[in-house]
Amino acid sequence: MIKILLNNFYLQNSKIGRYINFKLLSIFTAIIFVISFVVFGNQFVLRVKESSEIGIPFMEIMPIIFLNLLRDIPLIVTLSIFLSIIVTFNQLYKSSEAIVLNSFGLGKKHFAIIIQPIVILIFTTMLVFTTYIIPVAKFEKNIIENESKNASEFSFITEGEFEEFKNGEIVFFASESNSIENAQLQNMEEVFIYAFNKNDPIIVVASEATKYIDPVNKGTYLRLRNGKKYQGFPGSKNKKILDFDSYDLEIVSGKIKESLIASSTIESTKTSDLLIIGNSLALSELQWRLSQPVSLIVLSFLGILLGETSPRGGKSLGLVFGLAIFIVYNNILIMIKSSIENESLNPIIGLISVHFFVVVIIFIIYRLMSLNLNNYVDKIHTFKKN
Repeated sequence: MIKILLNNFYLQNSKIGRYINFKLLSIFTAIIFVISFVVFGNQFVLRVKESSEIGIPFMEIMPIIFLNLLRDIPLIVTLSIFLSIIVTFNQLYKSSEAIVLNSFGLGKKHFAIIIQPIVILIFTTMLVFTTYIIPVAKFEKNIIENESKNASEFSFITEGEFEEFKNGEIVFFASESNSIENAQLQNMEEVFIYAFNKNDPIIVVASEATKYIDPVNKGTYLRLRNGKKYQGFPGSKNKKILDFDSYDLEIVSGKIKESLIASSTIESTKTSDLLIIGNSLALSELQWRLSQPVSLIVLSFLGILLGETSPRGGKSLGLVFGLAIFIVYNNILIMIKSSIENESLNPIIGLISVHFFVVVIIFIIYRLMSLNLNNYVDKIHTFKKN
């Protein structure tokens, strides 16, 4: 065992090992910079759009963007190192350097040993991120979002603009709007609402309205005053016209709020507390945090296989296959996580089964690539000549 470790250490610290690792780090730095820039730009655009819709000040969304980027680091790093390994060995094969190393007896197993220090370092960093730093970041993000929502909860209805609630089921318009009582209430004037009740259209007009949150079910309501309610299509028998002094209309469901709070709470829970909680939601979150670093180890071996190409061949399809495999791999993990949360899958099987299945596939691919098929081809040609 000690002899094997010494041999591995010698191989990793040889000129060849240092050359490959330096090349891998250079490509990894370039790829992670590009992917991070794309993700940051996407988060920036989405958050700016959201801030304009719900009334959160622009400067308050910058910490949220940073925390979201921090949350996405495991995904960004895993994809970056996976693509970096493919590109690195693809270039080594294209320049025939890997071919020369193969002739010296250095194959895919030795390449995996050479890049172990980088992979293990990133794996350890990722494990710290997923089990400690990211839950803390999500906790801080929840605090910022709650403070922003509390500050703008009663000011996100913009005067003079049509706004949609409940996925477009309610269309709202108010000509004037102002917050009172330290932004805990919002008064509006000349209100127009278009909604549906059991497929019947409802039009409500009111001279005044107040937006508030019900303390019992936590839903957001509009209390309309001195208005009229028109229900049904014109000319239909079920058409109704109702004058009212006060009428309450729910625009944001309290149940949806509670489900979002429960989901965000478990994501920001400490890793040690997830084992104590022990329910399906906690176990799925625990396995998800562990699965992201594990997937990095698994994909690093696959990247070496996908990086192999012919020096005289065209452009390698390794990157295309690698990106497709990464997307499928990640989506399956998300599906399994959802199944554990819904208690439709045993947590013991959980996400571990996905990694095991991918490892088996990688082993099969490795064995097939290790077969010396050229000898069989030569024998077939010889047989035909005879």
